[in-house]
Amino acid sequence: MRAGFLACAWATICLLTVGFGIARAEDQTRPPVSQCQAIAEALPKATFARFTPSAPLRRAAADQEVVRITYIGHSTYFIETPGGVTIATDYSGVYKPPVTPMVVTMNHAHSTHYTLTPDPGIKYVLHGWSDTPGEKAKINVKVGDTYIRNVTTDIRGGFSAPEMNGNSIFIFEVAGLCIGHLGHLHYELTNSHYAEIGRLDVVMVPVDGGLTMGSDSMSRVIKHLRSSLILPMHQRAPLANFLSMFGKEVDITYAPSDTIEVSMRTLPKKPLIYIPRGMQ
Repeated sequence: MRAGFLACAWATICLLTVGFGIARAEDQTRPPVSQCQAIAEALPKATFARFTPSAPLRRAAADQEVVRITYIGHSTYFIETPGGVTIATDYSGVYKPPVTPMVVTMNHAHSTHYTLTPDPGIKYVLHGWSDTPGEKAKINVKVGDTYIRNVTTDIRGGFSAPEMNGNSIFIFEVAGLCIGHLGHLHYELTNSHYAEIGRLDVVMVPVDGGLTMGSDSMSRVIKHLRSSLILPMHQRAPLANFLSMFGKEVDITYAPSDTIEVSMRTLPKKPLIYIPRGMQ
């Protein structure tokens, strides 16, 4: 019975994916539709099937399925999609990718997470905050093969008072993957946040141990998200404490480089914390 249900869930995922592609081909005026969020809402208790070979993170057979992710520094990751879209997360101009990205995302919790004078060659500058205090930033944009959206969260403002919607979790949907960057997350997520986020196959998580959240709180968020691939960022020193929050249910790999290539075919079967060289 369970196997049949999972097969049905996977079929639903395939149909939604194919349907999304057809809709975009037929009517470019329609707003983007989130595969990750729609599936999570439709099948809240499903265990999602995956194509996973015995060697996790092995290069995918088809290059068009591969997303390349490189740790640049602090909370900046550089994402290269199969369609040639380049994205830098939490872009401040201090930690620069090898080429000028097409898209940058920013959060204003600290100056190391944004800049008001970005490189003029950047086509899309996406602020994770609204210019009107308290309002939600609303990101909903399709760039090439990538759909980018956000989920806002509160941050600690002056004198530790909450600042409404001051942080954005950015979600990049590409090549069937749901990739999330938690930004400068100050509070544990609510059920409403998790519903807005949906499924995250890959998540970039700050592990500073207190500038955002303590390791215990951050680990609870990660365990709730149940992502296949976990990429730490922000501060190196507290990393060991963050790792100590996980048991045998999670694998840990210290990477030989700052770059990883991932696809739906190569997601690990067991959750994996993959530590880039720059975070070691």
